[in-house]
Amino acid sequence: MSVYKNINNILEDIGESCLKAGRAPESVTLVAVSKTKSPELILEAYEAGQRHFGENYVQEALSKVENLPGDIKWHMIGHLQSNKAKYVAGRFALLHTVDRPSLADALNKQAVKLGITIPVLLQTNLAGESTKSGADSSGALAMAREADKWSGLEIRGLMCIPPFGMAAEESRPHFRALRDLSKKIGEECPNSVKMEELSMGMSHDYRVAIEEGATLVRVGSAIFGER
Repeated sequence: MSVYKNINNILEDIGESCLKAGRAPESVTLVAVSKTKSPELILEAYEAGQRHFGENYVQEALSKVENLPGDIKWHMIGHLQSNKAKYVAGRFALLHTVDRPSLADALNKQAVKLGITIPVLLQTNLAGESTKSGADSSGALAMAREADKWSGLEIRGLMCIPPFGMAAEESRPHFRALRDLSKKIGEECPNSVKMEELSMGMSHDYRVAIEEGATLVRVGSAIFGER
């Protein structure tokens, strides 16, 4: 397995998918999902030019943040407990998984305390799966409407994870629903949130996600191999 080759193949795929959708290749950012991966593997990806990495677990992520190159942009893509807000504030380029007001409250408190702004995405669960985190469409819209009270947060878009086990094409309606929700929120709350980012698509379905408007694709196994 060559991490370098895998990354270059995926970037080529991203470019082709963008052209097919009439989009500029630079409109999509590849986030390499590096959870459970060793620093050595991450450095291989780094040497291939990769700078955006996604982590799921706070403790593991912080160890990597402290010990790997400082120009890496770290993304938190795993479920966040409110009591971990103090550990992630200021450490990540983007938090993809703000799924409830209590977490937004906790993050905002830390941001105000540190005098920083934390970029976040609202995580949605549009399929209503009981085993997954995320707000439904009304919950995400409600959070966007309340965004003014979180002065330390910058809500920059939405994130979703379609139901597991779906073929790439079966995920399309979920990606389309996220894009439609983003448009609705952007129209209703133009002054309190920025609907610039759509974090959707993983190793098996990122091409379809790009066709439906993804700006951030989270790819792990196609880069690093299966666990």
